[in-house]
Amino acid sequence: MGPILVTGGTGTLGRVVVQRLTDQGRQVRVLSRRPPPAERGTAAWFTGDLRAGRGIDAAVAGTDVIVHCATGRGDVGSARHLIDAARRAGRPHLVYISIVGVDRVPVGYYKSKLAVEQQVESSGLPWTVLRATQFHQLILRGCELLARLGVLPVPSGTAFQPIEAGEVAGLLAELATGPAAGRVPDVGGPEVRAAADLARSYLEARGRHRRVLPLRLPGAAFAGYRRGDHLAPDHAVGRVTFAEFLAGRFGGPGDRRPGKSPV
Repeated sequence: MGPILVTGGTGTLGRVVVQRLTDQGRQVRVLSRRPPPAERGTAAWFTGDLRAGRGIDAAVAGTDVIVHCATGRGDVGSARHLIDAARRAGRPHLVYISIVGVDRVPVGYYKSKLAVEQQVESSGLPWTVLRATQFHQLILRGCELLARLGVLPVPSGTAFQPIEAGEVAGLLAELATGPAAGRVPDVGGPEVRAAADLARSYLEARGRHRRVLPLRLPGAAFAGYRRGDHLAPDHAVGRVTFAEFLAGRFGGPGDRRPGKSPV
C-alpha cells in the first residue's frame, strides 16, 4: 500500500489516527496549516490550507488513501478542494469521519458535515464514511467552559453517548487499510447518560462545586437532541466510559450517578 494522507493530523482525532497508522508501519503523510512540530515521528509533513486550496496537490500526489479528519469553518469548500486534488492525483480511497445525526438534527455544523458526506459520495472516488457520537473530549470541553459560571447549565431531557476519540481513530485506521465500504455502521460510546449526570461526573472528578441547572432549550435542534437523534444505542461499540476517561485524565473514580452528587 502506498502513502496514507491524514488531513487535520494535529487535531484530537487526527493525531491519534496518524499514530495508529504509523504504529502499523504504514507510510503516513500529514496535511496541516501549521509547520511541523519538533517531534512528529515518521510521518511526512505537508503544510497547506484546505480552505484556500493551497498546498493540497503535493500532499495528495501518489497517495492510495486519504483520511479526512480536518473540520471547522468552511468544511464544504475545504472538501471540494480536497476532492478536486484527489481526482487530479488518481483514485485514492477517501475516508471521511462524520457525526451521528447529521441528517436528523438541524444544527448548522451538522448541515455542513452532511453536505461534505454528499460531496464524498458523489465524488467518483472510492469512499468510506463513518459517523460517530460525540467524543469524551468534547463533553469535557463543554463542561470546562460552562463550569466557569456560578452554575453549570445543561440541556434538560437530553442524553449523550460519548466515545473515546482513540477508539474512533482505531476504527478509521482499520477502514483506511481496507477496501472502500461506503456508509459503514454508526459507532457510539458504551453508555447513554443524561447531560446532567455527565456534568456531575465532571464536577466530582475535578473536585468542583457547582449547581447543575437543567434548562429546557427551545428550537428544532434541541428538540432533536431530546428525541435522541444524535445517539446510536444499537451501535454502542466503545469500551471506555466517560467516568473512566475522567479518571484517566484527573485521577480518582471520576464517576457520580444522579442523586449522589454533593452539588
